[in-house]
Amino acid sequence: MKRWLIYLWLLGLTSSLSTCEMLLLDDDPADDPVTNFEALWHELDRGYAFFEFKNVDWDSVYRVFRPRVNSNTRTLELFNVMSDMLYTLRDGHVNLEAGFNRSRNWEWYLNYPDNYDGNLIERQYLRNRQWYTGPLIHTIIDSIGYLRYGSFTQRFDESYIDLVIARFSNLKGMIIDVRSNGGGFGSMADLLASRFADRQRLAYRSLVKNGPGRRDFSAPVDVYIKPEGERQFTKPVIILTNRRSYSATTFFVAKMLALPHVRIVGDWTGGGAGTPVGAELPNGWTVRYSATQTLLPNGFNIEDGIPPHIKVDMTEADRLQGKDTILERALRELR
Repeated sequence: MKRWLIYLWLLGLTSSLSTCEMLLLDDDPADDPVTNFEALWHELDRGYAFFEFKNVDWDSVYRVFRPRVNSNTRTLELFNVMSDMLYTLRDGHVNLEAGFNRSRNWEWYLNYPDNYDGNLIERQYLRNRQWYTGPLIHTIIDSIGYLRYGSFTQRFDESYIDLVIARFSNLKGMIIDVRSNGGGFGSMADLLASRFADRQRLAYRSLVKNGPGRRDFSAPVDVYIKPEGERQFTKPVIILTNRRSYSATTFFVAKMLALPHVRIVGDWTGGGAGTPVGAELPNGWTVRYSATQTLLPNGFNIEDGIPPHIKVDMTEADRLQGKDTILERALRELR
């Protein structure tokens, strides 16, 4: 079974079922369904990083799902059984890709309030005064800089963030809104964070799953945030987060959390702090799963998210009055 490191911080978007569904599903793969099920279970058994952290008894999971597969199990049924088994891991970075469909666990945000309304931000706070510097949307609200970055999949040049920092350099403080940023390139998270560092500081530690035992991990690898580029912003900064702030966004928040002039306002981030690796099953389907753990310097595991300094949910009453509860709280803190 082929295995490869992906090193992507992004959860992919949902796949659509092909219009040729019946053609695909009528042709069973040449490989035996039991063989593919066993291959999937053993791949996760050797490589997945969070069994203990998530209190998942993977052997019990096997005993529940293995009887549902036999030599006559058809393609769609096999995919559904495998997907249900992976769903027990409660991990948005665990995906089974079969060409005609992709499995995914959505619990990292569906069971929580949205806490973000892009239309409200545009109508009431941007008001056509915003600048679009690549994917970076920024404006000034009451002598406070506001930066919206919607996805770390959208690359930007160093000069773009340097322009934003220069524009905000004489202001009281700055708000970085990464609510509903589902992740993307870790390099973009590192680039953005570097413009706010006052000096090199330990941000988090990474442990890599490196053996077949469920507790087989490498020694912790220290990861730092440090100043880079021509300009740094070291005045007060508030980051706005919600449960859809996932994967690379959680890593960005973890780095920023190391800085003394940064606070987090809103909801927990969505987590997703395990670097994905991938493997191919005998029938050509692929599986992706988390193979690292990430710990803050105090030992806190951020797989399930990072809590805010100030927990705030948007209220419907504020929304009806054209106010973003979370953004308003951040503005008050900086004023």
